[in-house]
Amino acid sequence: MSFDWTLFIHVGIISAALLFATFLRTRLGFLQRYLIPNALTAGFILLPLYNFVFPILGLDSMTLEALTYHLLSVSFVAMSLRKAPKRPADGRIFATSIAVLSQYAIQTVVGLLLTLLLISTIMPDLYHSFGWLMPLGFVLGPGQAFSIGEGWRVAGIEGAGSVGLTFAALGFIVSAFGGVFLIHYGRRKGWLAPEFVEILNKQGVKRGVYPRGSSLPVGSLLTSETEAVDSMTLNAGLVMLSYFVAYVILEALQSVLGLAGEAGARLAANLWGISFIFAAVAGLGIKSLLTIFHSDHILDNQTLNRVSGFAVDYMVTAAIAAISLVVVSQYWLPIVLLSAVATILVFIQVPWFCSRIFRDHQFHRMLVIFGVSTGTLSTGLALLRIIDPDFETPVASDYAYASGITFMLAIPFILSINLPVRAYETGDMTYFWLALGVAVAYLLFVFVAYLLLARKRAFAHGSEIWHRD
Repeated sequence: MSFDWTLFIHVGIISAALLFATFLRTRLGFLQRYLIPNALTAGFILLPLYNFVFPILGLDSMTLEALTYHLLSVSFVAMSLRKAPKRPADGRIFATSIAVLSQYAIQTVVGLLLTLLLISTIMPDLYHSFGWLMPLGFVLGPGQAFSIGEGWRVAGIEGAGSVGLTFAALGFIVSAFGGVFLIHYGRRKGWLAPEFVEILNKQGVKRGVYPRGSSLPVGSLLTSETEAVDSMTLNAGLVMLSYFVAYVILEALQSVLGLAGEAGARLAANLWGISFIFAAVAGLGIKSLLTIFHSDHILDNQTLNRVSGFAVDYMVTAAIAAISLVVVSQYWLPIVLLSAVATILVFIQVPWFCSRIFRDHQFHRMLVIFGVSTGTLSTGLALLRIIDPDFETPVASDYAYASGITFMLAIPFILSINLPVRAYETGDMTYFWLALGVAVAYLLFVFVAYLLLARKRAFAHGSEIWHRD
């Protein structure tokens, strides 16, 4: 009997690329010095193969696109199931959320305005939502950029997923090279406290694999007796159950919205593009039920981190490999323009903002925000590990706690993403101005919150990119 091997062929190819990238990381100083994630290296290894070689062998990128779509939601579920650290309300946690939201708002406003400029001048056929792909790729990451971009196909916009993935890939590069540059620049300029400069000076080579005989950290804890069910099975099962619940919710919404005619059907189709939000909400619901029935002790944060890490590594590799170079070549000018502007904005705004809104560990927090604003949380934490290898500062845990707040605050923002798509479909610019208005409203919210949190420091030494106490 013959079974379908398609999925496992692609997973095997991705696995081989990840393993080869891991080998390269142990050998090449360039990859070690700039902390290039293995998934990013693996994705770029596969990119030309999936564009020029594998199609000849009958292997296309459709399976990679499906993996990217689903693994994004799986990673969101795993993160939403984690038990948040118990700590009192703290201004620095809210400040972390505001710092991330500031990049959402700034990049969106600039992206939409630059898109409008291009449409009005040299690219009249450019779709109005193009500018949204910049913050989607830089701030939210490859999974969201691809998932939402592909959702625009129902409006006749082709290739937006590949463009979003390109922004995400460029963001990863900015995060790796830019983050290491900021660390060395900050050390020279005295932005980093002396005790952390000493830690930085003692750092060894980051090969990406622990040496033989070294003390290995504990990666997860058992919450079940393994003769009954493996702890990984238990936690991963809850992740997959939550994702199934999200699917049921979306199917139900599609059926209900279908009763509203064409407009309802279009809205339902767009909701599938942001399925990761429903996945995260389903995860929060499952966690709440476990808490109500005093069964939340079966959740292990470290095991869920392993599930999320697995999903993200495979998702990033698949996402970059799935980029269509043919599509990207059609939009090279706006991609280069928007990416260059976003890079400049991040390099200027993040250090300026973080050195004033935070009152402790400003440089550490700035590194995490910089990594998140150009890559993903994993790249932000990788940068943090350079100066805080054991996470002895509260920065990492503060971000973990703030991520839930950020997600909830950003939901209305994410829901406005499809407004410019309607402007492209109908020719009615009202939808575009509404989307821009939402982004500006978030920018005003961030500004007011910044004034309240930074107080006297808000504009202290405003001409200096880094504020010293």
